[in-house]
Amino acid sequence: MLILSLCREENHWKLIPGYASAFRRRGIEFFCADDSISPNASLDEFLNSCPRRPTWIFHFECNRAILPEGLVRSEIPTVYFDVDTYAYTHRRIRWDSLFDHVAVFHPGYEDRFHQAGHRGAFLLPHAACLEFFDMPDVIREFDVGWVGQSSGPLYQKRAEWLPKLASLFRTNDWSRPYTLAEAADVYRRSRLVVNIARDDFRQDANLRVFEVLASGALLITAVPSELSPIGFEEGIHFVGYRQESEIPSLVRKYLNDEESRFRIAQAGRVKALHEHTYDARVERLVAHLQQQGTKKLAPARDWSEARARLMALDFFASHGAIHCAASQFRHIACRGFRETVEGAALLTRAWLRGTKFASVGTRRGRNTDTI
Repeated sequence: MLILSLCREENHWKLIPGYASAFRRRGIEFFCADDSISPNASLDEFLNSCPRRPTWIFHFECNRAILPEGLVRSEIPTVYFDVDTYAYTHRRIRWDSLFDHVAVFHPGYEDRFHQAGHRGAFLLPHAACLEFFDMPDVIREFDVGWVGQSSGPLYQKRAEWLPKLASLFRTNDWSRPYTLAEAADVYRRSRLVVNIARDDFRQDANLRVFEVLASGALLITAVPSELSPIGFEEGIHFVGYRQESEIPSLVRKYLNDEESRFRIAQAGRVKALHEHTYDARVERLVAHLQQQGTKKLAPARDWSEARARLMALDFFASHGAIHCAASQFRHIACRGFRETVEGAALLTRAWLRGTKFASVGTRRGRNTDTI
């Protein structure tokens, strides 16, 4: 059994390596296409790079906009991993219509895909790397641990509360970047970890919460939380807060109540290591795909060529791959009035965004050179 990944592990360094390792441990070859292949090259070019015909073609949401020509006509089932499903969901449903199966990472969104006509969507949440956490305990030297971005318009709550927590409790250096292994080490050396998600999606069951649960640190996160429909229970596996102002008192409470802290943290750890590792996700994913067999579930398979290409144009334009979007438009132009008009608008907006960002980047470059 062989999987062809259209992108490379480094294209999403937080996610793809975990899946790749879990597949390989299961005896399934995980082959990544070379990044020298053009992102809009023919599907045959990607397939010819494989040592043999793959069982499935995978693509992950990542930092490279890849969409092979002819993907929608693939005889091999295609799978897309849609990570930030909650952001621009209506656009993602359009793009993902080009794939037979769509793994959505957030509970409830599979239903939105089904309602929109994509029968191949299924839930596959984030997970933890077993090898980082299934090891002997170490001394938990930090009262509160934190790893993650803390700047930008979507993280104002983090920017406000992380310095406050650092002034009240012993923490790691939360301002620096960490590798996955380093992040796991921080969590394993922390008594508690407070999860402060994006300001626009407080309920997020992000990668951090699964790593913290697997580490044996007590997770304190906002409620309501996506962890609940996934099977975790507040007060049993994690502790919830309704307002950020509650966080300091909750931290003090569970630092002082070692018995409760240990009980909840261990319950979360056992459940996470048993049910929510990449190995567990791979088992479920393989079973699901084998049950589906060779079903061709991509809605775009039943569309006109112009409509399918419009979705590809939208994908490339939204990800800043203007030359690939323009290539799609050349195939669309004058082959469908609606698709031509919409495609021209999408391409123009993408070009204007690119011009704006390039201008800002140039100005920033000049300023940086003078510092």
